[in-house]
Formats: sequence, C-alpha cells, structure tokens
Amino acid sequence: MESMLNKLKSTVTKVTADVTSAVMGNPVTREFEVGRHIASGGPGLCWRIYNGTKKSTKQEVAVFVFDKKMIDKYQKFDKDQMTDSLKRGVQQLTRLRHPRLLTVQHPLEESRDCLAFCTEPVFASLSNVLGQWDNLPSPVPNDIKEYKLFDVETKYGLLQISEGLSFLHSGVKMVHGNLCPENIILNKSGAWKIMGFDFSISSTNPSDTEPKYTCKEWEPNLPSLCLPNPEYLAPEYILSVSCDSASDMYSLGVVMHAVFNEGKPVFQVKKHDIFKSFSKQLDQLTSMSPALLNKIPEEVREHVKMLLSVTPTVRPDADQMTKIPFFDDVGAVTLQYFDSLFQRDNLQKSQFYKGLPKVLPQLPKRVVVHRILPALTSEFVNPDMVPFVLPNVLLIAEECTKEEYIRLILPDLTPVFKQQEPVQASNMILLIFLQKMDLLLTKTPAEDIKNSVLPMVYRALEAPSIQIQELCLNIIPTFANLIDYPSMKNSLIPRVKSACLQTSSLAVRVNSLVCLGKILEYLDKWFVIDEILPFLHQIPSREPAVLMGILGIYKCTFSHKKLGIPKEHLATKSLPHLVSLCIDNNLNLNQFNSFMVVIRDMLSRMETEHKTKLEQLHIMQEQQRSINIANPGNQLEETKSPPSSGNQIDKIFGSTGVNGKENGSATTASQPNRMSLTLEEKQRLAKEQEQAAKLRNQQPLAPQAVKPATTTNSQTKDLTSILLNNMTSLNSLSLANTARPAPVQGTTISAFPSSSPMAGSMGASVSNGFNPTMGFQTGGMGMGMRPAGPSLYGGMAATTSTPNFGALAQNQGHTEQTNKAPNMSALDNLFTSNKPKVTLNQMGPMATPGTNTPWLSQFGSGQSTQTQLQGAPVGMGGVPSGFGMQANPFFSPQNFSQPATAPSMNQSGIKHSASVNNDLKDLFG
Repeated sequence: MESMLNKLKSTVTKVTADVTSAVMGNPVTREFEVGRHIASGGPGLCWRIYNGTKKSTKQEVAVFVFDKKMIDKYQKFDKDQMTDSLKRGVQQLTRLRHPRLLTVQHPLEESRDCLAFCTEPVFASLSNVLGQWDNLPSPVPNDIKEYKLFDVETKYGLLQISEGLSFLHSGVKMVHGNLCPENIILNKSGAWKIMGFDFSISSTNPSDTEPKYTCKEWEPNLPSLCLPNPEYLAPEYILSVSCDSASDMYSLGVVMHAVFNEGKPVFQVKKHDIFKSFSKQLDQLTSMSPALLNKIPEEVREHVKMLLSVTPTVRPDADQMTKIPFFDDVGAVTLQYFDSLFQRDNLQKSQFYKGLPKVLPQLPKRVVVHRILPALTSEFVNPDMVPFVLPNVLLIAEECTKEEYIRLILPDLTPVFKQQEPVQASNMILLIFLQKMDLLLTKTPAEDIKNSVLPMVYRALEAPSIQIQELCLNIIPTFANLIDYPSMKNSLIPRVKSACLQTSSLAVRVNSLVCLGKILEYLDKWFVIDEILPFLHQIPSREPAVLMGILGIYKCTFSHKKLGIPKEHLATKSLPHLVSLCIDNNLNLNQFNSFMVVIRDMLSRMETEHKTKLEQLHIMQEQQRSINIANPGNQLEETKSPPSSGNQIDKIFGSTGVNGKENGSATTASQPNRMSLTLEEKQRLAKEQEQAAKLRNQQPLAPQAVKPATTTNSQTKDLTSILLNNMTSLNSLSLANTARPAPVQGTTISAFPSSSPMAGSMGASVSNGFNPTMGFQTGGMGMGMRPAGPSLYGGMAATTSTPNFGALAQNQGHTEQTNKAPNMSALDNLFTSNKPKVTLNQMGPMATPGTNTPWLSQFGSGQSTQTQLQGAPVGMGGVPSGFGMQANPFFSPQNFSQPATAPSMNQSGIKHSASVNNDLKDLFG
C-alpha cells in the first residue's frame, strides 16, 4: 500500500514539475493559471495543450505550450527555422477572426524554454480523436481514448471545415497549405476549428478576382516541423511546385477519407523519397480503384472522388462543398443554425426554438449537452426568449444525470427561477416550471429547492393569473411528498388557504380544497385539526362544488388511518358544521345523501367510542363495589374519604386497552387479602357470592305494579343533605346490573334501543348535576320525561337510559342484600311529581309503522351503525384501518358521492342490535 502511495505521489509530483517546467518564466503565467495536460495538436502534434483559467475573470481557456527541449537535437539554424515557422502560424491565426477558426484569447509569448499562447477551451485535436496520441500525457486520458465520433458530429465537422476554407479562399484570398487532422481542433463544445497556418500562402494580388499564389519548392533536407504534412498535400504542390485554393480542397478530400478510415490517409508517403512516392500516387489517382473509397458513405463518395482528382479544375470549391446534399442532415442543419443565431432576430429564434423539441431526441446526448445546451443557456440573458428556450433546456435536463444537471444546467436556471419581468414572459416561465416541477424537485439539491424552487411555487399561488393559480394547485399534490414538512406547514399551506379565501374564482376555490384534500396524508393529525378544519368554517361561499370539497376534507380526515377526528371535536365542531351545511338549498339529492352518509358515520363512531368509555367506567364501579362488599373495612374508609370519579376514570383507562380489555394488573393489585380474613368472614363472603350468582342466573321477574312512593318533608330534607354530602358516592352508584325500575307515567321506553343516528340526535341530552354520564330527556322542569303518545321517530319508542329514582324501592330487598344501599325512594318527590307508572306492555316495541308513515317516506331507513362497525376493524382512536389513495374521495370522488344502502329492518320497525340481550339483562337485572 505504501509503495502505491509513493508511486502516486511521484506521478503527481512529476506531472506538476512538467507543467511548471513547461511554462516556467513564460509571461502567459502572469495572467493565466495552467492546469493539467489534456491533448496535443498543431504541425507534428508539437503543441502540448493544457487546460487553464484566467486569473482575473476565472474564464476557462486552453494553453498551448511548445517546449523547446523537443528540438534540442537539431542545429541552431534548424531550431530557428522551426521556431520561426511555429511563431508565424500562431501570429497568422491571431490576426484571423472567424467562427470556423480557432479563437486566440492571448497572443504568443516566448520565454527561454518555451512558446505559449491561449485559446478558447479545447477538448483535443482531430488527430488525437482518430488515434494519434503523440505528445499526450501518459496514460492517455480515457475521454480521448474512448471518444467515438457520431455521424452528426462528422457531418457537421466536415461542413465547418468547408466553411472555414470558403472564408480563407474567398474572404482573405489565402491558401492554408497544411490542412490535416493535426491542424483541426475540437473545442470543448465539439466544434471543429482550423489552426496551423505555418505554411499558409496569401495571394499576391488580393484585389483581383483571380488570386495568384506563389508556392515554395519542397526541400527534403529541412526538419519535418519546417514542412507541411506530405500525406495531405496535393500532387501539384510537389510535382509542379504550384498551388491554389484547389490544393486545399484536395487536402479536404484526404481528411474526409481519414475520418471514415480510422485516421488513415489515402496514400502512405515515403518522406526520404517523396518525389517517387508522389509519382506513384499520381498514377493511382488517375485510375482510382473503387475499393479505395468503400468506407466512405455512399452519398458523399463521388464528391470525395472529385476532391481527389489529379486535375485541380475538376475539384469542387469550398463554397460548393458546403451545399452538397450530404450536409443536409437534420442534426447538422440544427447545429449550423445554432452557430448562426447571432444573425437572427427574436421572431426567427422563437420559431426555431418551438420546433427544436422534435429534433433533440434524434441527436446524441453528447452533442446535445456539449453543443446545444450552451447555446440555449446563453439565451437566458434575453428575457423575451426565455419562455421559448426554457422547455428545451428542461427537456435536456430530463436526459441528464443529477450530477450533470447540477453542474451544467442548475447554475443557469437559478436566475430564471427569480425572473419576474416582463410580466407576460414571467407568467409563461411559471407555467413551464410548474409542468416540470417533479423534475426540478427530483434533481435539484434540497438547499436550492428551499431557496429557489419553492419561492417560485409560492409566487405562482399569489399570481394574479387564475390559470397559473389553477395549474399550481393541480400540480402541488403530485410533488407534495418531495416538500419538506416545515416548508409545507409554514409556507405552502397558508398560501393555499389564502388563495381559497381571497379569490373571486370558483375554480380556484374548489381547486384549493381539492389540493388540501390530496395533501392531507402528508400532514400530521393535530395540524389538520387545529389549522385545516377550523379554516373550513371561514369559507364564505356556498356553491355545491365548494360544499362537496369541504365534505371531502372532513371525510378524508375522519377516515384516514393516520389522522382521524376525536369524538370531542366531532360532537362540538365537525358535526354541527356539517349538519348546517347539509341543509343548504343549493345541494341536490345525491349531494345531500353524501353529507348524510358522512354524518351518520361520524355519529356512529362517536356513539361507539363514548359508549365504550361508559361501559369501562361501569365495569370499574362494579369492581369497586365488589371489593367494598368483600372488605367492609375498605368500604368504611371509602365512606370517610370517597375517591373522585375523575380518579376512577383515570384508573380504569390507565389499565385498559384500546378495545376496553383489562390488562389485569390494576384489578389484581386491588383485590382484598383473603388470607387475612377470619373463618366467619370467609363464610359470610361465600354466602353473599352464592346469593349474587343466583340473582344473575334467575329468570326475569314478572312485572309488578309499583306503588308511588310517599315521603315526608323531613325525609326529603334528610335525603337532600345526604345527596349534598355524598355526591361522590352517588357518582359511584351504578344501576346497570340492578333491577331496572319501571319508568314514571308519561314516559315511553323501548326495550330495544334505537341504533339510528338520526333518532339519537334529535333528543337533547343534559346533565343531572351529579353524574355526567347520565342522560336526561329535556322537557317539563328540565329533567322531566317525554309524555306518552305518538313518537316523533316514526312510531318507534324513544330510547332513554334515564334512571327512575322513585322506583329504587321496587327491589329494595335485593339491593340491601348486595350492597346495602340507602333507601332513595324519596328522590321521586325531589325530582318529579308522583305519576302512575307504565306497564310492561307499554315498554315493549311499538307496532310496525305503516307504509304511509311520513317519517319513513321522507327520510328512508336509517343506517345501522352497529352493523357498519362490525365489518371494519377499529384502530387507534376508533379509526378504521386500510385507508389509502383509493379511498381518498379527492382521488376517487365516487367513494362519497352516493349514500350507503340502509340495512333492512325487522317487522317491528326496529333494527336488529347485538346489544339487545345486554339491554334486557340491564332492565330486568
């Protein structure tokens, strides 16, 4: 491991030393930081290419360095000639400015050890890409070694070289003289650029229409750096010492052959016998074999054959080559248009950008990312063009990896997120971003989402355009899972609520409610109860769509397995609000039925939960009574310091589960110590338990007429004092397992309690001032009973669990045996006047209502909440499990649009109830 580290350290040190020695003392280093060695180019690949940055502006550049040590083996004369040739080529390139020529950023600088100049960022030379790796770093970089040219890159690259030659021949009347892959540079965007003007020849009469070029005779004794590459030279250059623009076209033909043949030229030239090689080459070109061009695409093969013609006048000129059908490729034309965008006006640009999404999928990703993307992002400085450019940029972003998106696209998108001028363009930008929000939130880092993306969403919610608000509200649920909870709670939800309350558009208000309904599952229970449900009371409009949206939020919250509404909130806020909304005149029958289904479900849940609580309290009271019977000493202590009912409730709910099952720990701990009882006490306890078992197993007693209890004023006064001094004892008194007394006359009691939520909700329940769990029907003096006669519930007898204290004397004997409770018959005179009691026949179910009963025809049969709860398991807080996306009415509105089918009723008009037997036991002991 240590040896590997040392080897790596030595390699890094060597590379750093090479870079330092290569440019040490050169004036270029004053303004530019020189990076790593990336490529090579120029005549004989003599120039090493480094990446670099300008110190003042951090602008990226390429630094070309020629190390003079490479020519130390030559004589001084030859050294000077080679150096002068390289200088002349760079100076000529610096003077020329054209998009198809390599752009010089800093002119040539010379030091004792090297020559250096800076250009636009460069990837490599075409020679490197085609497999010539001379003067490259070792090992060869993978991006060069694995680089393969795509067809569109080859076509457009050759088109660019043709355009560059056209500029030289027609524009500046110049022959390049050494066009070859070494002098063709691929910049960082992939564009092909011409360099290497070491042997360029200018026209002697540039003002004339027919330029004249003077060619130098080939001198084989000169070093190779002082001569052009002979494998790419036209035959007339060597054989007749003449050249013109057609000579460059021959070189272009050889370059095209090399591109399609893995970098190999048409002929191999022997430099020590060049004249003989060219004579042989001339004969082969005269009778060219078809096999020589078999790798060249068929559509350009004839043009290459013409370029390689022995006769210069047969060769097409550069301008003609730019117009051949081979270059009419969609990708090549697209890239060409990008290079000429600076010449177009906004209308032409907009039309081009509109059609670009159809072309982008046909182009290779590398071409799109490195050639098209920079051209698109450069248009962000033009606010009017951003709405046309942005869809293409986001389309490219979809194909990029997250790292590429962060490095290449996000820096240019950040200012666009905040653009607000001009207003029309800003609105278009918002719409485009909203449609691609999932892309932005998936690939953008969390910090940038918080600082750039979400503020744009908030701005869309507050936009004056209704269309933008609607689109934003529709899209928010699709990416709600990607928004962090604090941002959703503190920023997003308040703006959605504000949009709902302040808008004048019904569509925005309804979409706000639908949006809230869909994102409820991403919120916590208490935030929904404290912030969302109270907000529903503030909505001013009463259109049916708004009311159904409110109903949907209630149903989602009520039914969701993570949320749920507590029964206290149901009773005090949710149900009153829904009941007031359901009778709105704007609702149709189906909508009203939807409201009633939810209301019945809420009533059923509330009834079940509260009944479970009361049953658990009753069990605790019975357990406490049994303990007092078994241990009179404890009863005496409880009489002296009675426990509060609140502590009893805390005790039982602390020792019971969700479903009311005892854990057993509290009961076991509270059992008396039977081992400490005397023999006499054990016998008495066994006798009392035997009598209690007989009472539980005996058949119901025959009904007996109960005489009205008569008490004196002194008894009433004494009893009142007892009640005031022993309120807690009265609270702990349970009538559930004792013989139920007959009700006072004028009260109709059903042996089968109605399970209809509607029937249960029409009677107001009030407290008797002593026990909060006892319900008294309102009427009379505030605690009187409902008078006998036809019931408001369609002939069904009203259900009541009101204790009749006047009937406590009926089973006084049993009471004295079990708990020795005091005589409370005086309560009849204290609360109600003496009235004749009803018979057992009056306590039974009433006759089945006729078909013409107004209640049945108006409301239909009610739902049995008992039946509903049997089918669904109840989770924590009484919420049925299994709620998901499919049960959310906002995703599938049909789930709450139709009322549930009411269960059938028996012949007596009362629904079947699983608790009938329990009620009979409570009634008759």
